Amino acid sequence: MSHMSYIHLLERYHDHRGPIRDLLGSLLTGIAEDRVQEDSEDLASAVAAVSDRYPFLDLVYALDASGRQITDNLVNPRKGLPRSGRGMDRSQRPYFRQATEADDLVVTDPYLSSAGRHLCLSAALPQRDGSGNLRGYLVLDADLAGIVAFLLGDSARRRFQPLFKGVYSLIVLGLLTVVGVLLVFSFQELRALLPNGAAADTARHLKPFGVIIFLTLSLAIFDLAKTILEEEVLTHKDIFRHSSTRRTITRFIAAILIAVSIESLLLMFKAALGDGTGLLPAVGMMFTVAGLLIALGVYVFLGSRAEVQLLSWQKGCGPDLTGGRADGKDRS
Repeated sequence: MSHMSYIHLLERYHDHRGPIRDLLGSLLTGIAEDRVQEDSEDLASAVAAVSDRYPFLDLVYALDASGRQITDNLVNPRKGLPRSGRGMDRSQRPYFRQATEADDLVVTDPYLSSAGRHLCLSAALPQRDGSGNLRGYLVLDADLAGIVAFLLGDSARRRFQPLFKGVYSLIVLGLLTVVGVLLVFSFQELRALLPNGAAADTARHLKPFGVIIFLTLSLAIFDLAKTILEEEVLTHKDIFRHSSTRRTITRFIAAILIAVSIESLLLMFKAALGDGTGLLPAVGMMFTVAGLLIALGVYVFLGSRAEVQLLSWQKGCGPDLTGGRADGKDRS
């Protein structure tokens, strides 16, 4: 459950581009309404009020008609972004160039913020005087990861991520401790098999199976701990995508399949070398493995088919947050 990677973040942006642009445009229009362009207490209080409700907002500032910043940065109080910026030339920034070409409110594609060093979006709105002459532009910067989490309703879960990662880390640490204990037991059994070991001569040919059992259990538990560490701590898992959950379940079931398969083979070999007892349970375990493998294949196949149909519906006719279609076309 680490922070969302840039690939997942950009995928989410393209999935919800329309609602993201509409939200940023409405925020900037609300801030700029009936307010002067120059830095003022009224404008600063408006930015602070919006920041409380929309935490993804980074900063707001004003430019003159040539693209030079004429105010300091009005920063979200929750973020430690620089407030200085007055006098900076922003004429080469993407939002200014798009706003001058469109002569209307524009929202950029994601780019790397020079202030926060993260992916952000900017909205720019032309400001005019009473005669309609261009006075400059009001610009709003927003954190892309924050706005995606806000639209998906994922902000609260993100605040609990450190707690979740800590609990999973403790579980992984416990599993690795068990692995270490099993490895110690396996080497003790292995030492007993050496010529000078303490193992009795009776049933000496069955002793290696104890070593193998300890080692395979260590392998299975280590694989489980590794899967938990990778899935829940080190990498980002998008809980809103079915493929992410399907991947996690597949990895866990695969680890169980490997462990049970090895144990069933060991039981078969041990029964074949001994008096034959335990052969039927070993065969039953092999049938269990085969059934579980078939069930996993059916689950993966049906899950992938369902996700393809869901994505097709969302892109073709699913409603988005703007009231239109997910592909951006109006229903009329």
